[in-house]
Amino acid sequence: MLINKAIFPVAGLGTRFLPATKAQPKEMLPVVDKPLIQYAVEEAYAAGVREMIFVTGRHKRPIEDHFDMTFELEIALEQAGKNELLEVVRGVKPDDMECIYVRQAQALGLGHAVLCAQRLVGNQPFAVLLADDLMVGTPPILKQMVEQFQEWRASILAVQEVPAEQTRRYGIVAGTPVNERMLDITRIVEKPAPEDAPSRLGVAGRYILTPGVFHEIASQPRGVGGEIQLTDGISGLLRREKVFAYRYDGKRYDCGSKEGFLKANVELALEHPELGPGFREFLEGLEI
Repeated sequence: MLINKAIFPVAGLGTRFLPATKAQPKEMLPVVDKPLIQYAVEEAYAAGVREMIFVTGRHKRPIEDHFDMTFELEIALEQAGKNELLEVVRGVKPDDMECIYVRQAQALGLGHAVLCAQRLVGNQPFAVLLADDLMVGTPPILKQMVEQFQEWRASILAVQEVPAEQTRRYGIVAGTPVNERMLDITRIVEKPAPEDAPSRLGVAGRYILTPGVFHEIASQPRGVGGEIQLTDGISGLLRREKVFAYRYDGKRYDCGSKEGFLKANVELALEHPELGPGFREFLEGLEI
């Protein structure tokens, strides 16, 4: 069973990055040479997803433009004989990939954003990717999760150990280990205080969910921060279906924070085949 649809909730205001995000979406901030949203879309594509559903808000037009054809640019590159750059531009949206945009009129939380895509997803399992979380792994994180889904046929959340003092930033899960990477979830709590957290396993920004979650999200009261929380919907789903946590093999950069965003830029620049050697030399020469 393939996961063919992925939801990208991109309606947030990006206030933590002001003034950089005053006129452009935070998802379009570049890490080395690609915007954050492109890393997430490429990860979904590598996992077999071909239908990308963007839940957008006002001022998100640059995301649509990024994944659209840029006729004038392509003609200019072709005429200038810049074929490598032409391939880069055309590679942003492969021919077999479909991009669909749906508006989230009010920012009512992650659960609400996912609910906005219900009609487009229909009655099949789907992925959710948060572009703020730039995740790097071999194979890519979502591909790892799709492989697990093919075996377990149930909702799967990517998780990682987080420091006790950071539990307020995450959905925290507890459950019974199935093997060294999989956990059968018995409880999930949104942003608990350290003393109330059922464990230190925090949900990272990758989900594979069954369509039953839509009903659960829709029937939840508003949760933390007065928002419709995806975590509460998943908590409701637990009463009806198995939900697993997956300790992914890879690294996550929290690009919703300035520090995480800078770390991602530095580490990915060091690994870049063209930029890496010169950039490493520059860093080593700095008197820190």
